[in-house]
Amino acid sequence: MSIRLYVGNLPEDLTRQELEAVFAEEGDGVSAKLITDRKTGKCRGFGFVTVKTDELADQLIEKFNGLQIKDNAIKIEKALPRTKETEDKPEGSAPAPVSAASSGGVRRKGGSSNANNKTRTTTTASSDPDSIQPDPRWAQDLEKLKQLLATQTTNS
Repeated sequence: MSIRLYVGNLPEDLTRQELEAVFAEEGDGVSAKLITDRKTGKCRGFGFVTVKTDELADQLIEKFNGLQIKDNAIKIEKALPRTKETEDKPEGSAPAPVSAASSGGVRRKGGSSNANNKTRTTTTASSDPDSIQPDPRWAQDLEKLKQLLATQTTNS
């Protein structure tokens, strides 16, 4: 079973060869993929590293998380699994954003599905603001920020 790791905060001028060179010392069981912009060919700021075992994934996260690549401290974490549709979502989780494909609209190549090119917004059915859950990858950081804000408002 292979494990995918998300590698974020990559510099825009990074190449796939440079990303692979960072992880080359870990052996043949490690492959890297850089996500690039289709038009410019430049790095979009993230990529993926695939490793063979969960233990190796944990070692890479510990070793490379925060590593400086061209003056950027990279962030490595286990990638969330891909999902086609979120019909099996547990209750209380945030709703998936509505796309043209899932709402029955026709998608045209290279353009927006909205004829007027206006931004589409979605709303939730619940009026309770606590019903929306933060992304679990950032929940701890969000909680720290809330605590800092609460201490600042009580001190002023």
